[in-house]
Amino acid sequence: AGDRYIVADCGGGTVDLTVHQIEKPQGTLKELYKASGGPYGAVGVDLAFEKLLCHIFGDDFIATFKAKRPAAWVDLTIAFEARKRAAAPSRSSPLNISLPFSFIDFYRKHRGHNVETALRKSNVNLVKWSSQGMLRMSPEAMNELFQPTITHIIQHIDTLLKKPEVQGIKFLFLVGGFAESAMLQRAVQAAFGHRCRVIVPQDVGLTILKGAVLFGLDPGVVRVRRSPLTYGVGVLNKFVEGKHPREKLLVKEGKNWCTDIFEKFVAVDQSVALGEVVQRSYCPARPGQRRTIINIYCCDTDDVVYITDPGVRKCGTISLELGDAGDAGDAARGRREIRASMQFGDTEIKVTALDTRTARSVRATIDFLSN
Repeated sequence: AGDRYIVADCGGGTVDLTVHQIEKPQGTLKELYKASGGPYGAVGVDLAFEKLLCHIFGDDFIATFKAKRPAAWVDLTIAFEARKRAAAPSRSSPLNISLPFSFIDFYRKHRGHNVETALRKSNVNLVKWSSQGMLRMSPEAMNELFQPTITHIIQHIDTLLKKPEVQGIKFLFLVGGFAESAMLQRAVQAAFGHRCRVIVPQDVGLTILKGAVLFGLDPGVVRVRRSPLTYGVGVLNKFVEGKHPREKLLVKEGKNWCTDIFEKFVAVDQSVALGEVVQRSYCPARPGQRRTIINIYCCDTDDVVYITDPGVRKCGTISLELGDAGDAGDAARGRREIRASMQFGDTEIKVTALDTRTARSVRATIDFLSN
């Protein structure tokens, strides 16, 4: 077997982790663990800065300023973004963040004293006021803004590395816009450099885009994926006394049926090869039925039994017109068969329902990578 590696896509809002193994000799990729992520992106640093401003100037003032002076608030966040990108573990000089004039003026009118007084009263020792109209943040203050988000990312990667399916990782690729941060690069290197080789590619912010383009040119490069969810359809089954709850009993034309059964096609975290097809056969509930509707459901767990279970949600519907072919002759020729199939492994699930008697079919697609 080939090398195993983790890709940590660190963006603005989330950090997403995938684990792949290179398959030899063909050079295709096999997904070893379903993609996982969390809200640990660069926006966490922005929120920490906003929290610091609230501590210095007051929650009520910041809320009012954002509502009454939205353009000035955007200017302030842009100024912070530039300083955030300049933050580095080796930096010893302060980082200056320009406060818009409207912020300084609005604060004086709102509170009756100036921002310098607010800073002094707040006892935030690592942030000073500059006479040029700037907040002067020490490297330690900037480091404190980064720490909660970086700690979450480190914990997330560490949890993944401890899973049995993810043993023998050789490389950790750090990609995405937030991966440009020297603060994050240093922290990841310090935490995992002894366990695997940490690689930050050139043009790290464009890596995901380049990968998407390469995948578009050759979709077969990822040969095996892990299903992010459990997928199935809602069906009627014969009611079994003692097995099925009474509230699921449906009596139709003298027959007892159990409604809302979740019939699985693939379970969460199950390996699915590119182009793999799962088929199931069903019969219409009534002999003279003109149309059959198949509802497709998904769930985060694999122990689901009914479509009414917590966490189950509908992700698609296909409607197949049966026409009136053989309405009267159904009993003589046997029950009509509807064949449902799901094709997995690509970025979309292709769902097909086929009426075997008339060869009439309908198709639908569901996003396979989205939760």
